[in-house]
Amino acid sequence: MYKTLDVTVQNGVQIIKMNRPEKRNAINEDMYREIPEALQAGATDDNVVVTVLTGAGDFFCSGNDLNSYLTWTGTDLEKTCLNAATKLKAYVQAFIDFPKILVAVVNGPAVGLATTTLALFDLVYCSKNAYFSAPFVGLGLTPEGCSSYTFPQMLGYNRAAQILHFGKKLSANEALEWGFVTELYTAGEENKIWSKINSIAQLPSKSLIFSKRLLRSQERASLYAANHKECEQLVERWQSEDCMSAVVKFFSAKKSKL
Repeated sequence: MYKTLDVTVQNGVQIIKMNRPEKRNAINEDMYREIPEALQAGATDDNVVVTVLTGAGDFFCSGNDLNSYLTWTGTDLEKTCLNAATKLKAYVQAFIDFPKILVAVVNGPAVGLATTTLALFDLVYCSKNAYFSAPFVGLGLTPEGCSSYTFPQMLGYNRAAQILHFGKKLSANEALEWGFVTELYTAGEENKIWSKINSIAQLPSKSLIFSKRLLRSQERASLYAANHKECEQLVERWQSEDCMSAVVKFFSAKKSKL
């Protein structure tokens, strides 16, 4: 069913594994479509109590696949950017609207959109080898994934600014200390994490849904507004000289390392 994902359901747990390890699970066009589809499948499957997002290989997800920018042309650039914003908005909204318990098992580094959307999860289990980065400004961009709202709420303004404005790379230990993740694990402790997830899947499913609905209802309108504003701003940023120069610089540096 999926080109970029490995999706399984067992004992009440849906596992959505991003499966592009050779590209560090970077989010491409297929993944933008398939992750919301997999979330929708989990939301409507009565056999699913908990949905888990994780990654194949050493990376959780390296964020947007910047190779997609190379296909953007100047003639229809505004239209391309508007279409990209529509896809991004729908992608993030799939996380906002997901009605069941959503867990991330962050098996390695998380970059960009993979970091910002974690604030929309109910639990985040994190490998001690992971780190978190949102290098938007360095790429001539602005925050996404509702992080302009969720990060100040979760971390406080100053810490949110360190990550979103200045590109601070957050270590796993810092992420735990700052309250960004729920719990850390080592490679040898991964089975304990999955045991905890399986235990959650044995709880009354309807009660979990109603409990999450109550908590999320207090901020749903703010999340929708943040997602809309962020995508609107990115349409401008994607067309800017800042962004174009930064992407060219990124690929030039990448080429020089080969």
